Amino acid sequence: MSINDVFGATIIIPHVLRDLLTPDSQRVIRYMDCVVQAFCVHLHSSASHTVLMIMAFDRYVAICNPLRYATIMTHRMVLVLSVWAWVIPLPLVGILIGLSVRLSRCRWIIVHSFSCNNASLFKLSCESVLINNIYGLGYTVVLLGSSIGSVTLTYLRIAMVCLRSKNKTLNRKALQTCATHLAVYAILLVSGFIVIILHRFPQVASHRKVASVMLHVVLPALNALIYGLQIKEVRQRVMALFRKSKVASMDAK
Repeated sequence: MSINDVFGATIIIPHVLRDLLTPDSQRVIRYMDCVVQAFCVHLHSSASHTVLMIMAFDRYVAICNPLRYATIMTHRMVLVLSVWAWVIPLPLVGILIGLSVRLSRCRWIIVHSFSCNNASLFKLSCESVLINNIYGLGYTVVLLGSSIGSVTLTYLRIAMVCLRSKNKTLNRKALQTCATHLAVYAILLVSGFIVIILHRFPQVASHRKVASVMLHVVLPALNALIYGLQIKEVRQRVMALFRKSKVASMDAK
């Protein structure tokens, strides 16, 4: 997740900062640079789903099969799952972007804010984009369907185990562990849906800006904050810093 967050932020943040300091009339990008950026944007978004699916599986094993966790989630298994989180989206995104690159171009204005994506690429063409729409819809259904389905099934099983268990300590730890994952997953889903829906309405480009920033900038920052504070050493260091600043402010008074 950390690697994917750094990857996504690196794609978007420099471009956002440059556009904020550049007048609208001077905001330009070469076509191939736009293609590369669109590929990276979709790869980051897809990998975000596959990584969170793997994390949901990890939580399922930890809560529902705690005694077998060490034998199931071995270093080899974690490595294999992490590799597949990137390998699975790679050809799917490659085909998605390839279908848009094959089209001839009759327009030269990117109707998207801050970053290029597949929709902004095929909107440059005057040819039929029926194949692009069909594949794009299928790609979205497969990705979101498998993502939502696996996460929902996993948490239903976890909920059943917690309801049957009378161990309050176990249930509290399960809730604490799962709540952060569900919060991140919900933000990813909402921001992703907003970006997809608002692409159909060019007149609300300003709202699409907010959704894009939330998906590619705010979410990686939240991941670092949410999961970083779960680490005991990090949490203790942050609390110590707050105490020092509080004492310093009181001394200053």
